[in-house]
Amino acid sequence: MVVNSYSFLLFFVVVFFVYYLPVFKKTPRFQNTWLLLVSYVFYGMADWRMIPLLLGTTILFWLIGLGLRSQMDKGNTKTASHITTFSVILGIGILLYFKYLNFFAESLAELLQAIGLQVSWSTLNIILPIGVSFFTFKLISYIIEIHREHIMPCRDLTEFATYIAFFPTILSGPIDRPDKFLPQMKQVHTLDYALAADGCRQILWGMFTKMCIADNLAIITNQAWAGYDHQSSAMLLIAALLYPIQLYADFDGYSNMAIGVGKILGYRVNRNFNHPFLARNMAEFWRRWHMSLTGWITDYVFMPLNIAFRNIGNAGIMMAAMINLILIGLWHGANWTFGVFGLYHGLLFIPLVLSGAFGKNKKLKENSHGLPFLKDFGKMCLTFCLWALSLVFFRADHISQAFDYLWATITNGLSAPLAIDAYGKLYILLGLMLLVLEWIQRKQEHALQLQNMPLFSKRSIRYALYLVIILLIITFTGKSQAFIYFQF
Repeated sequence: MVVNSYSFLLFFVVVFFVYYLPVFKKTPRFQNTWLLLVSYVFYGMADWRMIPLLLGTTILFWLIGLGLRSQMDKGNTKTASHITTFSVILGIGILLYFKYLNFFAESLAELLQAIGLQVSWSTLNIILPIGVSFFTFKLISYIIEIHREHIMPCRDLTEFATYIAFFPTILSGPIDRPDKFLPQMKQVHTLDYALAADGCRQILWGMFTKMCIADNLAIITNQAWAGYDHQSSAMLLIAALLYPIQLYADFDGYSNMAIGVGKILGYRVNRNFNHPFLARNMAEFWRRWHMSLTGWITDYVFMPLNIAFRNIGNAGIMMAAMINLILIGLWHGANWTFGVFGLYHGLLFIPLVLSGAFGKNKKLKENSHGLPFLKDFGKMCLTFCLWALSLVFFRADHISQAFDYLWATITNGLSAPLAIDAYGKLYILLGLMLLVLEWIQRKQEHALQLQNMPLFSKRSIRYALYLVIILLIITFTGKSQAFIYFQF
């Protein structure tokens, strides 16, 4: 059951009306219990076999949090550090087992066979739990934040379990931090019309980008990748430049829908994207792209490493950034392509560190018409192209396929006609329109926050636009494609 399906709509209607029943307005416990129940139903409909894992790890980390705080209150700092270390290792161990064990076993077998040693073991048939990368990071950050004394442990198991399993975000994020989410569970939520209305607009925008742009661009990019050996170089280049837009429309579309559902329920979920295609270098890009993941890795990996390496100056910053980006790459999946993807981005950080541009957050320069200066626009285009190149490895099934695709882009020639029909050109136009809207609405959380724009100051005009978007969704919805980040 995905958020852009009729089954989810029916599910959410039931959740909504029960959630706001007058009887639930007495204490937060009623609403939290209901959210916990429906979150487990939602997760179970994705894969019921993984409910014991979710429930078991939730209870275990909840107990660990209480024990950690108890040791800290007693002044047993050494024991508290051991508990925190154990918790982090346990969380990473869960990820390694479910997500990477088969990959490591296969890679080791291939290495041994390459040097002439035959192995007879077979890989385990391990089921990858949906959303394991997301809820495991929540569990780890909860313990670390207690140890850093940024939060107190949650005494209410229902609240903590709801935070971990919150159904709008459990499958593909955003990754909410406990210090921001758990306090929201202490209050009874009444329907906030303004917040809920904005949530509906954000859901609508997410559905449009996913169903009209991402799913339709997928037709073009999938066709190019399926036959890259006989496609023209121009077609392969166009597909490579379209895939970043497809990936963004897909993942940002899901994030907008998840955040919008949270708003309707009275929750403010972490923002996940901040107009990444306006970035002028890769450091700025990663501050704008998948912000809940990059923020998590920065706080819990990069900053400790940066402190540890501070005595070796820029070399330490480069080492920390390299490790940071490689881990971000490998977080996406058990494939060497993601390792190359992360290594590539780590290498791009080296000139930024040496030039002193790393960590700086300069404002975009605009002319009197509100358009970017040519220098900034050129940097945006270069950053986009560097990102597109890295996504060839992200999209490929294996490293050799990525290099084959790149080689075909150079050598296949321009004689073959573009395999893009009139509808394909329309979908490309929609994708380019998305980039233009990114600039126009760069100061807003999402594109349909139009209240402050003179053209849309009247409610009737805004409603007419919403109706047009709904009609576009109905008319141009492509063949349904699974959300790309569900596999991570």
